[in-house]
Amino acid sequence: MYGMEEFLNKEAYELSLGQKQRVTIAGVLSLKPKVIVMDEPTAMLDPEGKEDIKRIVRNLKNLGFTIVYITNVIDEVFISDRVIILENGKISGEFNIENILDNIEFLKEKGITIPKVVETMQRLNQKGIEINLDELI
Repeated sequence: MYGMEEFLNKEAYELSLGQKQRVTIAGVLSLKPKVIVMDEPTAMLDPEGKEDIKRIVRNLKNLGFTIVYITNVIDEVFISDRVIILENGKISGEFNIENILDNIEFLKEKGITIPKVVETMQRLNQKGIEINLDELI
């Protein structure tokens, strides 16, 4: 499913960070968990590696896994169903991903950098031009 066969006879030191992440995910899946927690799984990966991890997460969601995906990269929340903002160990905000454009100001208040494309989407939405987030992810 994820092309892990190519890593079967390799030593860990021969793998890239992205390959190590994929091997780690495969190891977790071998335990048949109901919930998978990923803490910044794309940290230090190149753009291709980040896309691979996001693709894997989307596939796992489609297979029915519950994924808790911890990130401080706003672009990565678009693979989520729900966004929860933690501040000093407490939930300071929560919303469904479909409502992200309604929460841009809240996110900015929390110090979260909003990509220009998301701000543009918000402006278009305010002018009555609906953006389907599913098409973007």
